[in-house]
Amino acid sequence: MANRPVFLASDREGIFFEEKNVEFEWFAGMATSQKQKSINSLHNAAQLEDISNILEGSTKSEEVLGNQLSAFNLTYTTSKGKVLLLEVAFQGSKVFENGGPYHDLYDKDPSEVKKDERVSKDFVITGFDFQGELWDNEPKTAFYDWLYINAVNQKLNNDTEFLFENISGYSAFTDIEFNPKKSLNCQARSCAVFVSLVRKNLLSIALESRESFLDILSDDPFYKVDSASDTEQGELF
Repeated sequence: MANRPVFLASDREGIFFEEKNVEFEWFAGMATSQKQKSINSLHNAAQLEDISNILEGSTKSEEVLGNQLSAFNLTYTTSKGKVLLLEVAFQGSKVFENGGPYHDLYDKDPSEVKKDERVSKDFVITGFDFQGELWDNEPKTAFYDWLYINAVNQKLNNDTEFLFENISGYSAFTDIEFNPKKSLNCQARSCAVFVSLVRKNLLSIALESRESFLDILSDDPFYKVDSASDTEQGELF
C-alpha cells in the first residue's frame, strides 16, 4: 500500500487548493503500465472518498491532456519568444547560496538537466532569477506555481486543438511521480490552483504581475511566508 496526495481545486474564499492524502494499492515497477495501474488504483481509492473528476497530470497519464500537463511537455514562451520546457525553465532559474542561476540549462534536454551537478545536488536554494525578475524562495512553491499557471494559460489562449480548455472540467489532480517526502513543487497542485483561479474569475488579475499573483495567493495559509521552512525546492514532478 502507498499514500499519495490528491489536490482539489477549492471554491472557498482565500483558499486555492485542498490536499487529501489517499491510501491505495501500489504497483511496483518503472514501466509505464505499472505506473498506470497505480494511477488507476489511486483514483479508484479517491472516488471511494467522494473525490471525482480526477486527472493525472504527468507523462504517465492515459489522457492526452494529462500527458501534456507534464513539466516535460508543457512549455512557456518568454517575452522574447523563446520556448522553454517547464522543467528546464525552473531548474535553470534556481539561485543557490553557492551559485546560479544557470540559464545555459534552458537550451538543454530535461534528461541532461537532471544530471547536471550544479542543480542536482542538495544545495540550498535562495531564490529564482527568471527573465530578469528575481523571486524570493518564499512563499513556498510560488515561483513554480506562477511559472506553471502562466504556461497553462498560454496554452489555453493558443489552443488550436481545444485541448487545454477541458482542464476546468476537472476538480482534482494527481501526479503519480510526486513524492511529498522528497519534493515540494507539484504540477498537480498547480493545476488545482489554476482551476480555482479560473472558477473565481481571478486568473487574469493574478497573472498581471508577480505582485498581483502573490497578493491574491497571500490569503491562503499555504502561501504564508515561513522563515523557518525548508529551502529545498526539489524537482517539479
